[in-house]
Amino acid sequence: MVDGKQSTWSSERPATLDELLRSLDEAGIERAAVVQAATMYGFDNSYVADSLGAHRDRLIGVCSIDLVADDALERIEYWIGERGFAGVRVRAADGTTPVANAASLDDPRLEPAWSRLAAERIPVCIQMHSHHAPILASVLRRHPDLVVALDHGGRPNLAGGPPYSGLSELFELTEFPNVFLKITPITIRRAAAEPDGDPVKLIARLVEGFGAERIAWGSNFPASQGSLAELRGFVENALAALAPVQRDEILGGTAARIYSGTRR
Repeated sequence: MVDGKQSTWSSERPATLDELLRSLDEAGIERAAVVQAATMYGFDNSYVADSLGAHRDRLIGVCSIDLVADDALERIEYWIGERGFAGVRVRAADGTTPVANAASLDDPRLEPAWSRLAAERIPVCIQMHSHHAPILASVLRRHPDLVVALDHGGRPNLAGGPPYSGLSELFELTEFPNVFLKITPITIRRAAAEPDGDPVKLIARLVEGFGAERIAWGSNFPASQGSLAELRGFVENALAALAPVQRDEILGGTAARIYSGTRR
């Protein structure tokens, strides 16, 4: 864990490799991206790396790296190049592991890492809020090849409910073709909790802005409450208004493309 702060979910709902594989079977999921639990193991990705070994036909890994560390580039090479991870995850907001000691996503100390990740087309999953979009945009203008998946849909501004005028913040990023949204139970539950909120209408608006081919489902299992099968059913309900081909993109096609070009 980082700074002695362990996430509540990791103590209440831990999941071993065997439990994950069993849950995937029960939910009818063929392949999955496993994200390092930074609030349990910090930047030590060893458990996930060891778990990937015999299951690379089914699992890919997304590691957590301190991108402002003096040896950040060596850590990228080790975890991606040697241990076989397919992507990196960082936080610009919330949780106990923000982008290490960086002031923000455009902190100059992050430039070497952004350059390496962009050059090798290593996807970076970023947790941020939609009001951070201008900052991310400035990074992407310097590194147009950087592939970004915004965790929890970029935590969009959902105030006021449909037609979700606050999405204009997030939609500033639609001009960058390498920016994707990862829709999770957190995104959907936030929409449902807003006065007059409607997850189905939210997903439809996000598809209008980004296209289904740039939106991927993230189960957030086991951090979000519920079995993996329940979490899959939960998101499928929110996709009800979409065409079958759009649902297929969100439930698997987009994620496959995000990680298809990674060296591993």
